Amino acid sequence: MRKLTAFDRPSQTAPRLVAARTIHLVDDAGTTATAMLTDRGRILAVGTAAECEAAAERAGLTPERIDLGDAVVVPGFIDAHAHPLMYGQMMTWVDCGPTEAGSIPEIVALLKAAAERLPAGRPVRGYGYEHRNLAEQRHPTRFELDEVATDREVYLMNASGHGGVVNSFTFERNGVDRDTPNPDGGEFFRDADGELTGELSDAACNILTGVHGVKIGHHGPNFHLADEPEEHLRQLDLATRHFLAGGVTTIGDAQVSRREFDMYLRLAEAGRLELRVSMYLLSHLLDDALEMGLVGQFGNAHLSFAGIKFYADGTLGGWTAYFPDGYVGDPCRTGQLYHEPADYAELIRKAHAAGLQTATHAQSPTAIEMVVSAIEAALAERPDADARHRIEHCGLPTAEQIGRMAASGIRPVNQPQHYYNWGEGVEAAIGTPGERFNPLGEFEAAGVPMTISSDAPVAEPIPLEAIQTAVTRVTRRGHRLGADGLRISAAAALRAHTFEAAVSLGREDDLGSLEVGKYADFAVLGGDPLTFEAERIAEIPVLETWVGGERRHRAAAPEGWKP
Repeated sequence: MRKLTAFDRPSQTAPRLVAARTIHLVDDAGTTATAMLTDRGRILAVGTAAECEAAAERAGLTPERIDLGDAVVVPGFIDAHAHPLMYGQMMTWVDCGPTEAGSIPEIVALLKAAAERLPAGRPVRGYGYEHRNLAEQRHPTRFELDEVATDREVYLMNASGHGGVVNSFTFERNGVDRDTPNPDGGEFFRDADGELTGELSDAACNILTGVHGVKIGHHGPNFHLADEPEEHLRQLDLATRHFLAGGVTTIGDAQVSRREFDMYLRLAEAGRLELRVSMYLLSHLLDDALEMGLVGQFGNAHLSFAGIKFYADGTLGGWTAYFPDGYVGDPCRTGQLYHEPADYAELIRKAHAAGLQTATHAQSPTAIEMVVSAIEAALAERPDADARHRIEHCGLPTAEQIGRMAASGIRPVNQPQHYYNWGEGVEAAIGTPGERFNPLGEFEAAGVPMTISSDAPVAEPIPLEAIQTAVTRVTRRGHRLGADGLRISAAAALRAHTFEAAVSLGREDDLGSLEVGKYADFAVLGGDPLTFEAERIAEIPVLETWVGGERRHRAAAPEGWKP
């Protein structure tokens, strides 16, 4: 008989009555309360303290009272598209993002300092830069990374996660020179003289990851750099701490290969899976899933299978999203589609016919057209009014495509922090149309339900930063991106990061709002995001995070904080 683990039992140890200044239920009516009764991990009553005390008496309970004072309670944030293991791995690398480095010399200095700390021969790995955010407005070169080390691998991953820059040693060790052909679905970038610059993308990253990963032509990019299993478990633990610190209680892992699946099972068996995870298996595992009969959601309250993840094109940040006429910033670049449209349509048809939800990464209008058309065809063959097929990122849909998404029930899963961190880079890449990047207001106007997520590690899992950006569309550099009609209200943004995210995961019966019968997953905030100054919502501290009626994270309010 299999041994029971911690998450086979109710996680809450005693009934509790939680009181706060305001509790936003995020139900359809926009209800607020001041108290909530929880027991065995679920919500028994919401309302006033007196109403919850009466409910406890009727149930024969003597609850512990948790008085949160002037704090504001919201449902636990749901990050419906993230990469937790990759995020944890990045946390063991060098942060070269915009808050740490604004120029190439600053990046080199950070990587040099790391090289001096690491044992001899160990690779030096950094992440988070976006070249249009750098003072030089370009990618670093391999020669600049040679200043970091010439006797070991140096890899600087682009913020998109779909490539970056390596030093000369990495090329030499792998036998890559100016005459090496580009692999299908990837590129070793060269200068005007044909010399390798050090930049590489997508399938060219095989030299870092090995050839046994997920590739273009094999359903997605491979950024699965291997570590020992115990190191991966440590990385997931690190990531979990950061998600909880942001008030996140549930994650949709949008890139699950056998590596991630195994790590989650190990964490659950060890009783270390402190938040909830819905897994999207990568599409190269579609036939395996069908062979095993995984044709619907399964799992328990903490670890479940949700659907299948596909890729249509690359990223806007890495300039690999597909624009057949070339990028304004570089007409020689077009990006690429990961599948021929007919092949992709057949994959979607097969998944949909089996009753599986699909989630497809697509950024450019051409890629989004391929996805919308394939889903429409699949729905025509087997109608399903609640299929909930998703488009991940869905950066630049046309108005006509948005209308068709509404008609087909297609759900975009967006990341406002993408344009917070590098919205100007998108404008530089594709011109004025980039101002519409992540057009949340247009989705709302067309009746398309919105979901907000982080895509961590592409952005930090800070839901309040995402909500602020959805409300203001102001980037990190202070630039407002696009027309006011692209913005949404704080209430809509909060719902997009809680209830609508639960719907996108197929878990709204249990999660996403603080209604009777649902899990007692909530975040305790130092201010009210619905009444706070829009430009400062990200400053609101997350004081506590609760999962299943148990406190999983606690932090003090910043010194001098005034809500």
